[in-house]
Amino acid sequence: MALIGRFNSLQVVKHTDFGLYLDGGPDGEILLPKRYVPKDEPTEVGEWLNVFLYLDSEDRPVATTLTPKVQVGGFASLKVVEINRVGLFLDWGLPKDLLLPHSEEKRPLQVGDYCVVHVYLDKRTRRITATARLDRYLDNTPPRYKPGQAVDLLVVEATDLGFKAIINGLHWGLIHKNEVFKFLRSGMREQGYIKEIRPDGKISLSLQPIGERATTGLAEQILDKLRSEGGVLQISDKSPPELISKLFGVSKGNFKKAIGGLYKQGLIRIHEDRIELV
Repeated sequence: MALIGRFNSLQVVKHTDFGLYLDGGPDGEILLPKRYVPKDEPTEVGEWLNVFLYLDSEDRPVATTLTPKVQVGGFASLKVVEINRVGLFLDWGLPKDLLLPHSEEKRPLQVGDYCVVHVYLDKRTRRITATARLDRYLDNTPPRYKPGQAVDLLVVEATDLGFKAIINGLHWGLIHKNEVFKFLRSGMREQGYIKEIRPDGKISLSLQPIGERATTGLAEQILDKLRSEGGVLQISDKSPPELISKLFGVSKGNFKKAIGGLYKQGLIRIHEDRIELV
């Protein structure tokens, strides 16, 4: 069965002057308009095409070879391009904008604002719809992460404690303020690391590797930077955290561990205001 709001591999069943018709199973023949038909090579009846399905203005399934910014079941940060009495319309990379009903807003938005949304298929109308009310789509399965595990993050919003982020499209997590060593804003996608899973199930995140992996990779960065700067860097374990974060994007604690390890290996000298290659 063809899935609305997702990519499908469908078979070409008919050529017409205005496009190709594809076998949509129970949905019948689905039109791929001529402007989306691949032009680099002929497409014959019986061939299979990978297409994205959505509903046109008359709620009929239609295919495209364009790639939307998000599929049904996914999360994305999208721009508001129009607002009317029905709801807000978001740019998701297709000619027909994505509807965010007013009832699914979490906060007032204006044209030009970006909003992190989840995309779902309305059970009654089969229309692809967005919601900014994310809680019901997250934390529905037990977290099975391990401390130090690398994960994909979508930053959602700033809080008094730090930044809330979606982990692998499945769970909420929090990047605490003391783990933020770079500019972050809603909608950014980052690689992160599991720092801790608390007894209450809440997950703490880090933007840098945890434990030995953190200092090993950082030590190599420091050595590379020293070599490129002629063997001297005007930074040390007494330097302010802001300078360390600006140069290496890490905490002062991890920086001190890394240069301490390099010092013990006899690779660098540490002074009050600088470090030097031996």
